[in-house]
Amino acid sequence: MHAPAAPDQPGSIPPEILLLAYRSGVFPMADARDDDEVFWVEPRKRAILPLDGFRCSRSLARVLKQDRYRVTLDADFPAVIAACAAPRPDHPDTWISTTIEASFLRLYEQGVAHSVECWAAGENGEELVGGLYGVAVDRLFCGESMFSRADNASKVALAWLVAMMRRAGFMVLDCQFMTEHLASLGAVEIHRDRYQAMIADACASPPERSLAEAYASLSASSPAGSPSEAAGSSPPSSPGKLIAQSFSQTS
Repeated sequence: MHAPAAPDQPGSIPPEILLLAYRSGVFPMADARDDDEVFWVEPRKRAILPLDGFRCSRSLARVLKQDRYRVTLDADFPAVIAACAAPRPDHPDTWISTTIEASFLRLYEQGVAHSVECWAAGENGEELVGGLYGVAVDRLFCGESMFSRADNASKVALAWLVAMMRRAGFMVLDCQFMTEHLASLGAVEIHRDRYQAMIADACASPPERSLAEAYASLSASSPAGSPSEAAGSSPPSSPGKLIAQSFSQTS
């Protein structure tokens, strides 16, 4: 089944159609970057990353604790999706067509699609070195793609996403298809019927807070309910240290 184009914006899928698709367990893909046709996919086996099962390796924990990258939410969604769609040595073409990109940019403008960015100092100032993007529907986050131009950058972005989702009260992190990389981070494969039941629960009510509110809470660098530094307590831990510690407590 091919996706319809938005009548008011040729070359993109209507946002309401996309959101209905994600609530129904399907997502769009294309055969190539310049392919005008988009088709719907519903895998028989679905990869998800349990929010209490994220595997934070020692090397990733070290990078998080060092706050090696400045992590942002929705700071440059267009740059993230463009980087995810760019050719790679092992993937010269992409399923993220210009139609899909335009469709997600519309979702981003509506506050439904989100990106997590990792920044590092470069020759020309701060540079985008990694990130991911996806769609938030109630307590479901459908991860679409990620990229990395620096050591562990995409993993840091994913760690922040999981931490934000946990703090916001999300239930399901959809990863679409299983890969060795995702499996190493704790992703598991489930049957389509179980996935449908899980997203039905996740889409039955909104999260306790938005991802933006969860990000702001994490970026404040102080655990919820802890005394303030002004009250004479020791300085709060950095966001990265708090996130790494939270994973060690649930692993």
